[in-house]
Amino acid sequence: MASSRRSLLGLLTAAPVAAGVLATSAPAAAGDRVPGDLRPGGAYDRLAAKLAAEDKFSGTVLLARRGRTVLARTHGLAHKGSGVPNTVDTVFCLGSVTKVFTAVAIAQLAERGSLTFHDKLSAHLDGFPPDVTLHQLLTHTSGLGRPALGQGEPVGLDWDSFEEFMDGTLDVVRNTPAQFTPPGIRHVYSNDGYALLGAVVARVSGQSYVDYVRDNVFEAAGMTRTAFHSRPEVRTGEGIAHPYANQPSGGRADFSESPYFPFTYGPAGGAYSTAPDMLRFARALTSHELLGEPFTGLLTSGKVPLSSSDGPADPLASVSFYGYGHRDSVVNGTRVHGHSGSAPGASARLDLFPEKGWVSVVLSNYDNAVGPLVEQSRELITR
Repeated sequence: MASSRRSLLGLLTAAPVAAGVLATSAPAAAGDRVPGDLRPGGAYDRLAAKLAAEDKFSGTVLLARRGRTVLARTHGLAHKGSGVPNTVDTVFCLGSVTKVFTAVAIAQLAERGSLTFHDKLSAHLDGFPPDVTLHQLLTHTSGLGRPALGQGEPVGLDWDSFEEFMDGTLDVVRNTPAQFTPPGIRHVYSNDGYALLGAVVARVSGQSYVDYVRDNVFEAAGMTRTAFHSRPEVRTGEGIAHPYANQPSGGRADFSESPYFPFTYGPAGGAYSTAPDMLRFARALTSHELLGEPFTGLLTSGKVPLSSSDGPADPLASVSFYGYGHRDSVVNGTRVHGHSGSAPGASARLDLFPEKGWVSVVLSNYDNAVGPLVEQSRELITR
């Protein structure tokens, strides 16, 4: 998610970084060798500790092999003012990793025959161009929505409910000229496009988007600490990491206390979760508990080839595609799929390595904090 007007935030004094805590670790199954660099005390663990000691990382890292946790480590503070440390159960903003859940919801409805990927958006929602399809929204090729980096005063800061966010966003998109036409000719990342998909989920399922995803994704995967938290919940909720955004003049400020902190980031980036819950999601997805095998393959496989101009590059990837709420890449000859997320004071990454059986989760309440860890985990897992 794009940041907005960070320069107007007041500066906060940074608290000392808490020492890393090893939450859980389990040995691999017999005969299933785990490289030492990926184990507790290995190179990856040491890098996380180094970044935390330099106050460049605050959050949780988790590595799992064939469903078993190999390393789970926490660093830093969930709330600097009260000195509350991050723990393995701390809930972090996922940012755009949320798009994975929205795409799963659409795929579930397609699997049930309630819609198709090539349905016209206008068949489900009024007031939109007649030639835009759900496939194009899923792959960011629709042309609909505001540019990712908006200009001027952010819209919707007075919205005080999820319903206001959804209704308001749809109205904004209806009145925003397409970024390109005809749809399908370009890939331009669109958070608004995933808000539209969330509205389609609600219209087709007969439930609110939040209720549908809670019942059919989070609860179905056993994700007990994952939810769409509101602005008041983030500010006061126990166990939710406060987002600490980089300031132009140095230091970090609690973005949840900013007047520019929105009520929610919605279906494009508003989910909050823990690292163990994200592992539960990965297990449920890969074991086809959320979707049958054919639809899981459709969801995660690349559809649109990406270039360096299509947003942040996938570290070490020789080729990258965008699928349905997934970025699908080849790293050192190994397939990796998942998604990244960012917002002021938040960064996250979910990577699945299906050929090697690995899952990597990095969640942070600092912005721009996960890149070095993602790059090293990819290098160590795929080499």
